[in-house]
Amino acid sequence: MRQQVFQFFSKVLAQVQHPLLHYLNVHRPVQKLLRLGGTVPGSQTEKEEVQFTTVLCSKIQQDPALLTYILEGKKIVSRKKSSKEPITLPREAASIQDKDHPHSKSPDMSPCKAQALTAQLPAETEEPDGGVGESNLITSLIGLCKSKKGRVALKAQENLLLLVSVASQAAATYLVHSSPCCPAIVEHLCQLYQSMPTFLDPADIAALEGISWRLPSAPSDEASFPGKEALAAFLGWFDYCDHLITEAHVVVADALAKAVAEKLFMEILQPHLLHVSEQSVLTSTALLTAMLRQLRSPALLREAVAFLLGADPQPAAPEDGPRSLCAHLIGHCDHLSDEISITTLRLFEELLQKPHEQVLRSLVLCNLEGRHYVARGSPEPESYEDTLDLEEDPYFTDGFLNASFQPSAKPPPAPATNSDGKTAVTEIVNRVLSLSFLCLVPEEAKTSAFLEETGYDTYVHDAYGLFQECSSRVAPWGWPLGPTPLDPHEPERPFFEGHFLRMLFDRMSRILEQVVNRTGPWLQGYKPYSLNLQVTSVLSRLALFPHPLIHEYLLDPYINLAPGCRSLFSVLVRVIGDLMQRIQRVPQFPGKLLLVRKQLMGQVPGEQLDHQTLLQGVVVLEEFCKELAAIAFVKFPPHSPHLHLSPPQEGHV
Repeated sequence: MRQQVFQFFSKVLAQVQHPLLHYLNVHRPVQKLLRLGGTVPGSQTEKEEVQFTTVLCSKIQQDPALLTYILEGKKIVSRKKSSKEPITLPREAASIQDKDHPHSKSPDMSPCKAQALTAQLPAETEEPDGGVGESNLITSLIGLCKSKKGRVALKAQENLLLLVSVASQAAATYLVHSSPCCPAIVEHLCQLYQSMPTFLDPADIAALEGISWRLPSAPSDEASFPGKEALAAFLGWFDYCDHLITEAHVVVADALAKAVAEKLFMEILQPHLLHVSEQSVLTSTALLTAMLRQLRSPALLREAVAFLLGADPQPAAPEDGPRSLCAHLIGHCDHLSDEISITTLRLFEELLQKPHEQVLRSLVLCNLEGRHYVARGSPEPESYEDTLDLEEDPYFTDGFLNASFQPSAKPPPAPATNSDGKTAVTEIVNRVLSLSFLCLVPEEAKTSAFLEETGYDTYVHDAYGLFQECSSRVAPWGWPLGPTPLDPHEPERPFFEGHFLRMLFDRMSRILEQVVNRTGPWLQGYKPYSLNLQVTSVLSRLALFPHPLIHEYLLDPYINLAPGCRSLFSVLVRVIGDLMQRIQRVPQFPGKLLLVRKQLMGQVPGEQLDHQTLLQGVVVLEEFCKELAAIAFVKFPPHSPHLHLSPPQEGHV
C-alpha cells in the first residue's frame, strides 16, 4: 500500500501544472510521506521513495521558495501554533487528538488521561531545528544515499545535488541555517571514515586512485585486501562531497566545506596525524594524500590548505619548535620510520600540485622574500646573461660539450635568432645552465650512456610539458617577472631557508647513505632508493614553479651566496665531492654501478651487492641532475615570451 501511495503522489505532483506545494494542506501531507519513507534501511519502497524525492527536488529547482515549505519540520509548525494560541486545556487537547486520529475518539476520556496526552505533545514536536535526527527531505535523501541498491543510491545523490544547487540566496541560506543538510552529509562522511580498519597499507590506498561517487565500488581487477570496500565507500563519498561543494550555491558550498574541515579534518584526522602510533600516522597521512588527489572544489581546497599550513604563514626561524600541524608534518618527512617519511613527502608533493598560492608561500616563498641568501656589497648584473663568463666557467669546456650533446641526447633545436641576437643569447644561457647541472656527476659515475631510453632529451620533453602545466596553474597569481633588485648598502641579515627546504636539503645531502629503517612488518622488501626518489621528486616539483626567487635559489648555479647560506646547487656540489672520495674505496666501481642500474630497471635479476646503497644513490643522483638540467633549460629566462600561458578555467582545481 505504501508503494501505491508514493507512486500516486509522485505522478500527481509531477503532472499538476498549478503550484500547490505552498498550500498548508498539500505540503503537510508531503512532509508526513517523507517521514514514512527513509526510516528503515533496505525497505521495499526505496525505488518509489527516490522517485517521490526526485519530483520534489525538481519542483524546488523550478521554484526555490518552496524549499521552506518542504523542509518545514514538526517543531516549526508547533512553534507557529504555540505563538498564536493559548496553552491547550485538557478538553482542547482531546479534541486535537480526535481530529488527528478520528478512529481513537473516546467521549469518556478522563482528565488524567487528557493531561497525560497534553504532556506528550511537546515531546513529539520539540526536536532541535535543523537537527540530524529530524525526518524531512534532507534526511530522506541521506538515508536513500546509503541504499545497497546502486541505482537508488545514485539517484538520491543526484537529487541531493539538485537540491543544494538552488540559485536563490534565501533558499541556500535556509538550507544552511534551518536544515540538517551540512551536518547530515558530513556525519555520514565521518562514519565511513571510522568504519575503515585502523591500519591500511599506503600502497593499497594508492591502488584505489580514481574512485568516483558515480562508481564508488572498488575495481574488481585490483587485489583484495582487508577494508577494501570500506575504503572505496569513504573515498566515493568524499568525492561526492567535493562535487557537491563544487556545484552548490556559494553559501551552501562554504558551509559544507567548513563542516568537512571541522568534523573530519580537525576532530578526526588531526589527532591521528599527531598520534604516537606509527601505524596511525602512516594510515592517516596516506588517506589525506588520497583525499587531496581527489579534491577539485576551490572552497574545500581553501579549508584543506588552512588546516595543513595554517591561516597566516610567517617566516620561520631555525630555533622554532614544531608548534603547528605543518611543522609536525615536515618533521615526519625526516622520521625514524622511512615509510612515514616517504608517505609524508608524497603528501607535500600532492599539495604542491594544487592551485593555491598559499601552499608555496607558506612552505617556501615567505622565507625567500628579501633575498637575504644573496651576498650584499657586490653590484648585481643587469640580466642573467651578464652573470655568465663562459671562458672561466669550469663546466663549459669543449670536451664536455661534445660528450653531452650527442645526437641521441640533443635538446630541441634553438629558435631562429632575431635581429638583435637576443634569442641566440638566451639559447646559450639555457644550455649553460643545463650543462652546469649535467656536468656535476663525474664521468666515472655516469651509466645512462650505456643504456637506451635514458637520454637527456626525454627529460627535456617531460619537463616542457610539466612546466607548461605549472605555468598555466599559477598564471592568475600575478607573480613578478624578475627578482627585486638588492640595495648594495643594505646590511646582511641572517638567512634561514625555512623548515621545509632545510628538510629537503638535509635529505638531499644524505642521498648516498640513506637506508630504509624497517620499523614495522609492512616494510618488508621496501627498496632503499625509494626515499631518495621521493625527495628528488618533491625538489623537481618545486623547481618547476616560474617564480623568480624559486628559480634563482634552486636553479641558478652562479648565484653569489651570502656566508653560511646554501642553495640546491651548493648542496649537490658537496654531495659530488663526497662521492669522489667514496668512489676510491669501491673496487670495480663502474661495473657494479652499471649492474645496479640494470637491476633498478628490471633488466637483470636483483642480487645483493656490496655498497648497494651508495650505488643506488649514485644512479638517483645522476638522473636527478639530468632532470634539473632539463627544467633549467625549459624555464630560463623566467620572462621568456613562450611562457605566457592561458590560465585554467575557473571553478576547477
